[in-house]
Amino acid sequence: MGSQMYDWPEPVVSVQSLADGGISVIPERYIKPPEDRPATTGALSIPEQCIPVVDLAKLSAGSSECPATILSVANACREWGLFQVVNHGVEAELMTAVMATWREFFKLPLEEKRKLANSPTTYEGYGSLLGVEKGASLDWGDYFFLYILPSSHKNHDKWPNYPPSCREITEEYGRQMVALCGNVMKVLSKGLGLEVGFLQEKFGGDEIGACLRVNYYPKCPQPDLTLGLSAHSDPGGLTVLLADDRVPGLQVRKGASWITVHPVTGAFVINIGDQIQVLSNAVYKSVEHRVLASETKERMSVAFFYNPRADLLLEPARELVTKERPQRYDAMTFTQYRLHIRNKGPSGKTQLESLQIT
Repeated sequence: MGSQMYDWPEPVVSVQSLADGGISVIPERYIKPPEDRPATTGALSIPEQCIPVVDLAKLSAGSSECPATILSVANACREWGLFQVVNHGVEAELMTAVMATWREFFKLPLEEKRKLANSPTTYEGYGSLLGVEKGASLDWGDYFFLYILPSSHKNHDKWPNYPPSCREITEEYGRQMVALCGNVMKVLSKGLGLEVGFLQEKFGGDEIGACLRVNYYPKCPQPDLTLGLSAHSDPGGLTVLLADDRVPGLQVRKGASWITVHPVTGAFVINIGDQIQVLSNAVYKSVEHRVLASETKERMSVAFFYNPRADLLLEPARELVTKERPQRYDAMTFTQYRLHIRNKGPSGKTQLESLQIT
């Protein structure tokens, strides 16, 4: 995506407006190739306890030395690339409030939401497109994207004025999420056998990036033909998802199967992004995931992304490079890396796989 990309290359259509219009057949642009459709690829429904759930209560006093917690997180990152956390320190009332205030935003008339429409330059604001290639396949979902950190990237002109509580609630949610991610980074570092602050230092210390995307998936008349969000791995560091536990829709790839994630009430789903896979020299795995559409219920989620400073070169930690496990990836900045997904949109793990040293 070049610096001259100030607008989308084609008109942006709100998926919510299509759904509210009462269509019975989805437009062709939303129909996925047969090999990508949920009805073709299928999914396994397994007991929710099979997705690792980690209790962070023992870390609440600031300790990152609890061996059982460290081992649980490390095993989850090696085997699954994601886990759920309970007793995480984020206020339950705040979690309820952030979902409620953004639900209210998405109920606003379309013309009001379009006043905050985003562009490919920063992605801040209300939108539907994730990639900027003209004619690309589209997903059945809208979103609102905004920056939390660094403060210099934050554009409050793109933050909603309504509901009146939205800005205050979102700011506080961002603060508590940054604290949670900082604790998780300590546990991840120890799980690799490294110093407690290692990953945070590699991410830029206090100069990390953080952003938030609220995802809204309207009802879909033909959910077997499309996806709310196509398969992808997250390009950044950590993703902390506040999922709609009333409407399961998140699926993760486990081998050749797609597994439906059933969120534990009051929990967050945390998944590893590509930058953690790079830094850990593929000891920890970023997880490929997708979101299903639903014919009967709308769905919403709040995804918080904790990312490295954009201009830092990231490569596998030399402590994790051995003769038996040689370096898997070349050095690259996060700015360079995320250009791919900004151009192509969600595309599995092809970007990460293309960067492996052979």
